[in-house]
Amino acid sequence: MFGLTKFWHSTIGKKVVMAITGIIGVLFVLGHMTGNLLMFKGQGAMHEYALLLRTSMPVLYAVRGVLLLSVVLHAVAAYQLTMLSRAARPVGYAQRRPQVTTFAARTIKVGGVVILVFIVYHILHLTLGTVHPQFTHLDPYNNLRIGLANPLVAGFYLLAAAAVGLHLYHGAWSAVRTLGAARPSTQPLKRKIALGLAIVVAVGFMIIPVAALLGAFAPAEPIIEISPAAQAASASSIPGAH
Repeated sequence: MFGLTKFWHSTIGKKVVMAITGIIGVLFVLGHMTGNLLMFKGQGAMHEYALLLRTSMPVLYAVRGVLLLSVVLHAVAAYQLTMLSRAARPVGYAQRRPQVTTFAARTIKVGGVVILVFIVYHILHLTLGTVHPQFTHLDPYNNLRIGLANPLVAGFYLLAAAAVGLHLYHGAWSAVRTLGAARPSTQPLKRKIALGLAIVVAVGFMIIPVAALLGAFAPAEPIIEISPAAQAASASSIPGAH
């Protein structure tokens, strides 16, 4: 236990924690994006996806627990590393000229804040439905179609998707470098795997709100879930059901 505490309080420990939790985040993002793209297969595919998640609740809650812990550790480590960096140089450079940098690297902190705010909103919007205008349980097709019909909401989703893409571009490379799987690069724009991953994820998430705004998802009758008690009552009312 003491070793873990000592590791956490070290700079390299925090960077390793950020790298590992970042990789967990990447895996979740890819899975979530794949599920979202079922929108183009229609309401039936999205409903089956929702049912699959529901019938895998123990696994789903375990994944959510790991993801929540990863987000918290990632955010705390990032904040503490920033504070350590500022404490090491309380007086800023008179003139700072980064030799090797990208827009993604320069906006990583702001992008992280945008992503955190978006995660909270997204949970309230499409998981709990508390800020959704017409939320229906187990009907993710209509929830996405209706929820993203508002241009302001869709715009926020697009902003978040861009932030995730930039975060992945810089973060994915930093993670593998921290874990020793890649050498420091003097040509950041040639990090092809990180760039490809960032583009795929950003476009994969952006295409849903854009399609919703353009009316690409046909209206569909809401899927109303019938509770087990209601099903039992309905069956008992049918002659010869007993």
